[in-house]
Formats: sequence, structure tokens, C-alpha cells
Amino acid sequence: MSPRDLILTLLVVTVWGLNFVAIRWGVDEVAPLLMTALRYLLAAVPAVFFVRRPAVSWPMLVGYGFAIGVLQFGLMFTAIKLGMPAGLSSLVMQLQVFFTMGLAVLFLAERPGPVQWLGAVVAFGGIAVIGIERLQAAALVPLLMTIVAAFFWGVGNIFTKKAGKVDMLGFVVWSALVPPIPLLGLSLLFEGPGAIPAAFANLTWVGGGSLLFIAYAATLFGYGCWSYLLSRYPAGVVAPFSLLVPIAGIGSAALLLGETISGLEIVGSALVFVGLLLNVFGPRVWARVVA
Repeated sequence: MSPRDLILTLLVVTVWGLNFVAIRWGVDEVAPLLMTALRYLLAAVPAVFFVRRPAVSWPMLVGYGFAIGVLQFGLMFTAIKLGMPAGLSSLVMQLQVFFTMGLAVLFLAERPGPVQWLGAVVAFGGIAVIGIERLQAAALVPLLMTIVAAFFWGVGNIFTKKAGKVDMLGFVVWSALVPPIPLLGLSLLFEGPGAIPAAFANLTWVGGGSLLFIAYAATLFGYGCWSYLLSRYPAGVVAPFSLLVPIAGIGSAALLLGETISGLEIVGSALVFVGLLLNVFGPRVWARVVA
């Protein structure tokens, strides 16, 4: 990887880590389901008029947009609003790697190796340790919501795998047309009709800037650069850098939000990260051992 592309890669993972802080700031001012709807509205318009629609069917775009936009991010934004720490969220969301692996076994007939299964066991063991620290309902419910959000990220990944090699920026932009209407409906149902006027009344430059950062920096810039990098380098070179996202997320949350992690959460987070390392690098090491 060239020095320029390495810097670009590190910038993307840093932006994606900061995204969790921006979500925290945003949902402090705007109801989370409404915030998610606005994020996708801004990501889709006006970009949809300038980015070519990817060569996939509408059912594929709708399925991906609903799984990622409505279910994954709707749940994640709500979980952070309910008290899930932003930094810890950035780590727990990486369980999508293992949910994707399991769903690929069921729907794509893929066969992960023994080291990848070991990584999954270690990572979910880490989540169990974190859960012990958050046994009270007020803390456990947001954690469970984040885990379910990670599952639907895995569902979205299966849609992406079935779509094949497509322009990921176009895929993200056109699928962003899907979430706003169902999310607005859910916002009216659960957050009430007063959520929209309250958002305009309470929105400060911090909340507004956070919304713009989530829509344009994390979504359009992040996915656009990531798809560019994947087009230039093998996935095995680019994908491991995603391991830096929770490091950036936890670090930025500590620096900007003053979040701290308890001893048990540190142990659980370390186990999750070891599981991710096993999943990413373990197959290569295992292949060399058995060769």
C-alpha cells in the first residue's frame, strides 16, 4: 500500500471511530430514530442525483437499506441514547464479523476454518464478561440492543455478498433512499409527533455538526474511500485495518466524552479484540502450521 493510501486508510478508520462520538452528541439533541432518518436523508440527497445506481436489483437495495439503515442503525442510535457507551459500542458492533460468518454458513454455504470458530467463541466470551458488568436492566438492555444491531449489520453484509462486486459508494447512496420513511414512521410511533419540532428547537451547532459528520464524513466519505481502497488492493490487505475502528472509537470517546471502562469491561473488550484478531489473521497462520 502506498504511503498516500495508507494515510487515507487510517483517516477512514479514525472517522469511523469518531462517528460513535458524533452519534452520542447527536442523540443528546435529536430523538434517535429521527436522527437516523435524517442521517440517511442527507446521505441520499443530493448524492443520488450524481452517483450512478449500482447494477443490482431493487429488492437487493431495499433489503440492504432496511437491514442496515432501519434495523442496525435504528437500534444502535437508540442504544446509545439509552446509555450504551459510545466507545464500547464501537467494539461490540464488530461482532458483525462473526454474525456474518454464521449467516454465510446458513445462506452461502461457506465453511469457516477452526481458528475462525475459535475467534467467535473467544469474542462472545468477551461479550459475556461485559454483560456481567451490565446486569442491571438499565445497562443490559442497551448492550443487548447493540448486539442485535451487530446481527443486522451481518444480515446487511449477506446482501452485499449476494450483490457481488458492485460500486459500494453507489450501493450505499441508493440504498439510503430506503430507511427515511420507515424510520420516520417508527419515530412518530415511539418518539411521538413532538420529536420533529423538539429537534429543531433544541438543535445546536454541536448536534447539527454531528448529523452532517455522520451523513457525509462517516457515510459518503468513509464508504467512498473504502470502496476505492478495495478496488486498488486485495481485501486481505484492506480489511484488517477495520480492527482499528474500535481503538479509535474507545480512544475518542475517552478523550472527547470522558468515558471510562471498568475492569471487567476491559477484560471483556480484550477478549473481543483477541477474537477479531484470530478471525482476521488466524486462517493464514493456521494454513502455514498445517502446510
